[in-house]
Amino acid sequence: MADILLLATLDTKRSEAAYLAEAIELQGRSVEIIDLSLGAGGEVWPGPRKLARMAEVAEAATAKVAEAVGQGALAAIGLGGGSGGEMILRIMEAQPIDFPQVLITTLPFDPRPALARTGIVLVPTLIDFAGLNAAMRLVLDRAGAIIAGLASVPRDQSSRPSIAISVLGATQGAADALNAGLRAAGAETAMFHANGYGGAALVRFAREGRLNALVDLTPHELTRIHLAGAHVPMPDRFAVAAELDLPQVVLPGGLNFVGLGTLESLPEIYRQRQHYAHSGFFTHVKVTEAEMASLARLLAGNLNLCRAPVTMIVPMGGFSHQDCSGGSIEDEPLRRVFLEAFRAAANPAIRIETLDAHINQSETAARIVAALQASFA
Repeated sequence: MADILLLATLDTKRSEAAYLAEAIELQGRSVEIIDLSLGAGGEVWPGPRKLARMAEVAEAATAKVAEAVGQGALAAIGLGGGSGGEMILRIMEAQPIDFPQVLITTLPFDPRPALARTGIVLVPTLIDFAGLNAAMRLVLDRAGAIIAGLASVPRDQSSRPSIAISVLGATQGAADALNAGLRAAGAETAMFHANGYGGAALVRFAREGRLNALVDLTPHELTRIHLAGAHVPMPDRFAVAAELDLPQVVLPGGLNFVGLGTLESLPEIYRQRQHYAHSGFFTHVKVTEAEMASLARLLAGNLNLCRAPVTMIVPMGGFSHQDCSGGSIEDEPLRRVFLEAFRAAANPAIRIETLDAHINQSETAARIVAALQASFA
């Protein structure tokens, strides 16, 4: 079995693939090339025929790579533009999340959805694939060194399950205190950025048996899925814990705002609401009372499906770092809207606790740790 699997459409990228294979071998690693050519022979196929052939080739290669991973292959690397890159991403996404993989690409797509639930490393070519030149050789030489280096680090097959924590900058204070408290108690933790993409990784970690509990500190992705904001499709983001019987402690962190783009890009309807610049790229806009009530009911509906212990902790001092005294989106009545709507929709098995503290205060983190310990008792 070769150390490195190299995925490429040889009918269009043969010279680049051969050069990359040599670059990897110079790093002391053996290479097996897996050809993803569609076999069009220069013919321009209608869209449906091409898509069907892409799916067929990707499916066969996925099985071949999975077999090689099981037999001890150390890493995979691919060369892909539009069609090839799409097939390679499909193949790589099907492999274990800790299997090292690199895609050398012209970036003809938004990479965020493709990478949301994978550990794939992207190497941009900056120039298009059109044979070898000085710039392409440099990219391939560096990529060869990258994949050889990744292959030298063993996959950790012995790691114990973690407690997942969903987090944003708006709840970072709580996450940091919680992380410290759980680790001091001997627990392993893993944080997931609740930005519309990190939740997809959280689900995959759960399905691969890498989690034993969930602190959904920041279920903000509900706002992105049901109100507005960029996100990847993740229909099981708020259902996977129930499906896998994972104990949960949940807070309404980040449910009080919608995460949108630059201020200049916002529709006028959002500019009229209370908002603030989270960064140069992102603007946080406060939700309405009707939206908050709807989010509370949606969250309760998912949690009602759980058989494992669930605790909802509502920090009435504020749901995010700008929901505080003098904050840009401070709104005490909005917090009460959430509490009342959640209480009305939640089943009696869900334990509901309220705190006078803000979500980012140490008191809140301490209460989360205590609730988790009780759920494992």
